[in-house]
Amino acid sequence: MAGANLFTLIDDIAVLLDDIAVMSKVAAKKTAGVLGDDLALNAQQVSGVNADRELPVVWAVAKGSFINKLILVPLALLISSFIPFAIIPLLILGGLFLCFEGAEKLIELFFHHKDKDKDKDKDKDKDKDKENISDLSEYENQKIKGAIRTDFILSAEIIVISLGTVAQENFMSQLMVLSIIAIVMTVGVYGLVAGIVKIDDAGLYLIQDLKHTILAKIKRSIGRFLLLFAPYLMKMLSVIGTIAMFMVGGGIISHGVTFLHHFIEKTTHLSTDILGNWVAFIMPSVLNCILGIIAGFVVVLIVSLITKIKSKL
Repeated sequence: MAGANLFTLIDDIAVLLDDIAVMSKVAAKKTAGVLGDDLALNAQQVSGVNADRELPVVWAVAKGSFINKLILVPLALLISSFIPFAIIPLLILGGLFLCFEGAEKLIELFFHHKDKDKDKDKDKDKDKDKENISDLSEYENQKIKGAIRTDFILSAEIIVISLGTVAQENFMSQLMVLSIIAIVMTVGVYGLVAGIVKIDDAGLYLIQDLKHTILAKIKRSIGRFLLLFAPYLMKMLSVIGTIAMFMVGGGIISHGVTFLHHFIEKTTHLSTDILGNWVAFIMPSVLNCILGIIAGFVVVLIVSLITKIKSKL
């Protein structure tokens, strides 16, 4: 009898683990798009530091991301259990923040670019200051804090999307699925980020093989390609990261505001009927990006007005 009970228990555990694995796969598929945006944003956020400090900075941001997940997973479960109506407003606030950061980047790029000639002397002074260890530490800390702050918002979206796939399941299943997604996403994103920021070092390592074998020649060719490709990749990630801020932020806002979500759906269907099925894949992203840009500049305007009012008081 005891043996039968033991086998029944083992069978129940196996079924539970199988269900959790299936639900985790579904949640991972639904969050794959956010994972791509998360990768682009974080690779862009941690770029720009000294080569020997890239991996420590990535590791610091990864630890911050794990802490974010430790906060978000229990918080999501509590909110889902007691105040489920608060999830959407909180996500919208996070989306607006992402759009705000993206708008600030565009403003700095297009409007402050003209002042670069005037600020050359200041830039030289800043370069001299960067030679000090304390200033470099402060620069790194700012990078790390910015990346962790951005990760918090994207992690919140990942956790909420994952929670939506297991909303009807019991508490233990929800906890297991969210924990698996949190760990896999964090390891996956920051493992790839570490690889991206060290591409140039990999290129340098490969071109140092000076042997006259065919394999060595192939390695040197790959190394030269990586060295040429690395700076373009970082520039590309910088652009993609900014676009991703608007796209993810706009997507969060549109999913939270019913009439905007319906507008994007109707526009996508109409465009598909006119231009073909290929539009259905890109149109929602384009519309979310446009919505994110508009929302970002509106928030920048509001924040600027509040700052001016406070300065006059």
